Amino acid sequence: MSQKQNKRNREQEIAHKKLTQKQKSWIYTGVFFAIVLFLFVINNINGDVPEQGPLPPNYSDNSAETIKLSDFKGKIVIIDFWATWCPPCRRGIPDFIGLKKEMKDKKFEIIGISLDSFTRGGQTKNDVIPFMKKMGINYPIVEGTQQVTQLYGGIRSIPTAFVIDPEGQVVAQHVGLVPIEEYKKDIDAINNGTAKKYGDAPDFTLRVIKEK
Repeated sequence: MSQKQNKRNREQEIAHKKLTQKQKSWIYTGVFFAIVLFLFVINNINGDVPEQGPLPPNYSDNSAETIKLSDFKGKIVIIDFWATWCPPCRRGIPDFIGLKKEMKDKKFEIIGISLDSFTRGGQTKNDVIPFMKKMGINYPIVEGTQQVTQLYGGIRSIPTAFVIDPEGQVVAQHVGLVPIEEYKKDIDAINNGTAKKYGDAPDFTLRVIKEK
């Protein structure tokens, strides 16, 4: 009987130790979560503004200045798809600068749509502003997107330009570098009421590229 009693006592002691270890584990776990909760509360009541990281892909920065094509209704508009890496595009810029000066008192605008941000891997994206300053571009340049190139039939070659009348109708398309006289003929045809119309120019809203 004594041996049985001793065996029973030892089993009770072992069970008691196991229970104590389990209770210790619960206590440690409870303390851990209490510390985590405390730190979480402290970090969220300190009033600091978290540091902002880079913008995610396709994020639209609503604070940036934009241009909407439909806002130019009532004016003749030339939209020019171009890029800084394109030699014919660069050669055509002075002609547009001169045309803008010539038409400064008229209801007329040129909008340059730079494709640098996504063509050739975007390697020339940062070249646009220095190029604008070097050339003295006197009309707005906006950051083109793949979506807007698709709206205009899929731009496969640059420069490609469209001439739009005051009603928002496309009256001419020029692919490649063409003499500025061709654009002047288009403008005269619009003013004379003889320009052919090829449908509404697709509207777009694009970010203006300018020095911050």
